[in-house]
Amino acid sequence: MENKKVAIIGAGAFGTALAQITAKNGHQVKLWSFDKKAAEQINKEHINGLFLPDVTLHEKILATTDLNEAVDEADFLILATPSLFTINVAKQILNAPEIREGKCIIATIAKGFIDTEKGPGFIVQSLEDYLPGRYKGNVVYISGPSHAEEVARRKLTGLISACQNPKNSILFRELLSGDRVKVFSSLDIVGVQTCAALKNVVAIAFGMLDAMKDQESQWVGDNTESLLFAAGLNEIQILGMAMGATHAETFSSIAGVGDLDVTCRSIYGRNRRFGRDIVLKGIIDKYKNLQDLLDHIQEIPYLPEGVFAAGYAKQLKEKYNLKLPLIQSVYDILNKDKKPQEAVSQLFL
Repeated sequence: MENKKVAIIGAGAFGTALAQITAKNGHQVKLWSFDKKAAEQINKEHINGLFLPDVTLHEKILATTDLNEAVDEADFLILATPSLFTINVAKQILNAPEIREGKCIIATIAKGFIDTEKGPGFIVQSLEDYLPGRYKGNVVYISGPSHAEEVARRKLTGLISACQNPKNSILFRELLSGDRVKVFSSLDIVGVQTCAALKNVVAIAFGMLDAMKDQESQWVGDNTESLLFAAGLNEIQILGMAMGATHAETFSSIAGVGDLDVTCRSIYGRNRRFGRDIVLKGIIDKYKNLQDLLDHIQEIPYLPEGVFAAGYAKQLKEKYNLKLPLIQSVYDILNKDKKPQEAVSQLFL
């Protein structure tokens, strides 16, 4: 693909990693950061000290704190903000000529569900409701087993580019593909988003079980973790198909089993870490219930998006009248209805 202008909104770890690989592919990249000091450091020192301190960034990456400047004349736009902020950011760029006139192809990497008038919904569909009508069915979702720390360091990584419009899926596949990044296209926008959202809920459970194994529990071992992993993947597929996933193979692809595996097992996984901290550090002990935890989520030194997804997944479970015992157990623990050891033992014993 010839040189393109790419805007990436969100200079967190993964947004910065995508900027790095896109710049290395020869494209001009504008990376938006809400933090002025971070933007200045990226431009002057070519380092994102907060999120990727050991990675020297490509000189083609230009950081800015001005959303309109970032989007100006962009051929591609990637929304790389957490799901909590994605819609609000999108609202701020609706009047940019590139968006208003539909000149820019848009993707998002935000993981999780989002509040809608009809209950929990998907981020892509919510974005398309706010964006001009020509974006309906055309927003791309980027996912896959891709911890930013490894992507930025050029570890071989696979990604999924999912969209109802196959042309846009392929265009983002071409934009991001490189010698160390392999991108695959998908039409199953619902299935891929379900995998991305629910993997974090399962990873919280995996982290708790992993901590119990460290405590030399008499009944927890590698076999138990694989049992939980398989149960979690099964529940992701059950809910995904109920919500309209179109391809069962999505759940056995890198969007499903691949992303779930790295999220559960990698040392970089925030949700796995959060599960371990629940058991080993009592990180949720002071909160009354899940809502109290959500109200004070900024007190957690990292963002475990599975906490939000657990609440939404509970609502969806009830909406579709599904039996999802693992997801229910994570909800019960976060809502302080059960202790971790109690909930996990009841789940398996």
